[in-house]
Amino acid sequence: MKYFKKSIMILMLSMIPFLSFSQIKSLDAMLTNYQYPFEVYFIDLNTQNQHLKMAYMDVKPKEPNGKVIMLLHGKNFNGAYWEQTAKDLSAKGFRVIIPDQIGFGKSSKPQCYQFSFSQLADNTKKILDELKIDKAIVLGHSMGGMLATRFTLLYPERVHKLVLENPIGLEDYKTFASYQTIDQAYQSEFKNTAETYKNYQLKFYYDNQWKKEYQPWLDLIAGWTLHKEYPLVAWDAALTSDMIYNQPVCYEFKNIKTPTLLIIGTRDRTAIGKDRAPKELQSRMGQYQELGKKTQQQIPGSRLTEIDNVGHLPHIEVYPRFFEALYEFIR
Repeated sequence: MKYFKKSIMILMLSMIPFLSFSQIKSLDAMLTNYQYPFEVYFIDLNTQNQHLKMAYMDVKPKEPNGKVIMLLHGKNFNGAYWEQTAKDLSAKGFRVIIPDQIGFGKSSKPQCYQFSFSQLADNTKKILDELKIDKAIVLGHSMGGMLATRFTLLYPERVHKLVLENPIGLEDYKTFASYQTIDQAYQSEFKNTAETYKNYQLKFYYDNQWKKEYQPWLDLIAGWTLHKEYPLVAWDAALTSDMIYNQPVCYEFKNIKTPTLLIIGTRDRTAIGKDRAPKELQSRMGQYQELGKKTQQQIPGSRLTEIDNVGHLPHIEVYPRFFEALYEFIR
C-alpha cells in the first residue's frame, strides 16, 4: 500500500509540467481570440506590393502632460506585455503608443516580405503620422531595441528621447555564430513547444527561477504552436531571425545624437545564434554586464542604469526598479 501511494505521488508530480502546459490555449496567427489590455486599432499599409494591417494600442491619459512615448516589443513578444508600463505612464500623463510590428502579435503575417529594421521603422513612423504625432520618446526592448535604434537614426527629428531596455544587437552576431539559412530557421521553429520556450526563457531570461508573472508571455508564443496557422507565424519568425543576424546596429551607436538611457539587467545572457557558435566563443556572447557599459561609451552622452541580478526582462522581472529608472529619465 505504501509503495502504491508513493507511485501515485511520483506519477502526479511527473504530470505537473504537462498539466501546466495543457492549459495553454491554441492561438491563431492574428491572435483574434486573445484580448489585449487596451483597445486595438489598425492602420492599413500598402507596402511591398501588398496590403497589410498593423495593429497598435493608443493609451490616452486622463490628465495629459503633453508627452508621447512609444513602446516597441521584442521578438518573442507583442505589445500586450507593456500593460503595466502603459498604465503607469498614462497615470503620469503620458500618451502611450504600443505597436505590434508586421509579422508579430495582431498585425499581418506576410509570407513574402523583405523584413528590415528600416522597413519596420517606416511602418512604425506611419502610425505616428496617422495620429499626427510629431515627436515621441521611444522605448525599445530586446529586438525592439534594435528597431528603436534604427528608428532614431532614420528619424532623429521624431525622437525626443531614446530608451533601450536590454536590447539585443549590442554585438554583431555574425562575428560569433555561423549563418543559418531562412529555410533552416523555419524548420527550427517547428521544434518549438511550450516546454522548449520555457526552458529557453528560464536559462537566458530568469536564471532558472520561474514565477507566475512570467506565464502569460510564455502562453502567447506557445499557443501559436498549437494552431493550424502556426506555419504562417513560424515563417515570419524565420525571416525576422535572419533580419536580426544580418542587420547589426552596434556599429552605428556612435551616430546617435538623441538623449539616450540604457536600462540593463546584468544577468541577461541572450545572444542570437549562440548554439551555432564555436564552443570557445559561446561564453563570450551575451555578456550584458559588459555590453551595457561598452554601449554606453559608444552612444555620446548616454546614461546607463544597471540592474544587478536581473535578466532579459526588467519590466517583467523587477518592474518597480525598471519603472523608477525609466520615469526619472523621461519625466
